[in-house]
Amino acid sequence: MPELMKRFSFKNRLQIPALRKVVINMGLGEAIQNPKLIESAVAELGAITGQKPVITRARKSISAFKLRENAAIGVMVTLRRDQMYEFVDRLFSVALPRVRDFRGVNPKAFDGRGNFTLGLREQIIFPEINYDKVDKIKGMSITFTTSAKNDEQGHALLEALGMPFRRQRGGATS
Repeated sequence: MPELMKRFSFKNRLQIPALRKVVINMGLGEAIQNPKLIESAVAELGAITGQKPVITRARKSISAFKLRENAAIGVMVTLRRDQMYEFVDRLFSVALPRVRDFRGVNPKAFDGRGNFTLGLREQIIFPEINYDKVDKIKGMSITFTTSAKNDEQGHALLEALGMPFRRQRGGATS
């Protein structure tokens, strides 16, 4: 906190950006043909986060994708407070270093308002997942919602929390 106050010259400690929530989402388009995928995704996401996931459903029918309105197409969890910080700590210190050829997180994935979204290709990087019981490798997106006013403040907050950002070289990412 003192580091962020000094860097952005805040007068009040309530101006310091904070992490509001973390949303983990698994989109499962293949669940249209195989409804069992939803059950396994609920179990895996529940094991990763320690909280029961919500099943997301289609808003509209799309015939090209053989998708019907209200069909289960994904699962998501919203973490706040202690569970959020505990998950963030495990993500930064245990799960991300287990990613193959990991060189850091791309710092360009901010939305303009200080929020950051990170995409993962496989759920097996989390130690809570038993590799032998995984029927299909599923990706997920993790969104960090902050109270930052801009991307610079959001980046500084996530860096202070321990996010392993990729280093920039000569204006281009490595």
